[in-house]
Amino acid sequence: MPKKSQIIKSKKKPKFSTRIVRRCFRCGRKRGFMRKFGLCRICFREMANQGLIPGVRKSSW
Repeated sequence: MPKKSQIIKSKKKPKFSTRIVRRCFRCGRKRGFMRKFGLCRICFREMANQGLIPGVRKSSW
């Protein structure tokens, strides 16, 4: 888990556009981030399994 200072720093507008750090809004994780949902892969999976994300369900074939 990131420190509060890291989360606050990532929300600030960076000097250059390539320095943007996208973080999960739920836990603050920066790796494994899905832009479309604004979540990391772990939080996405938890919420999808609980049915909290509309239009997303576990695939099976």
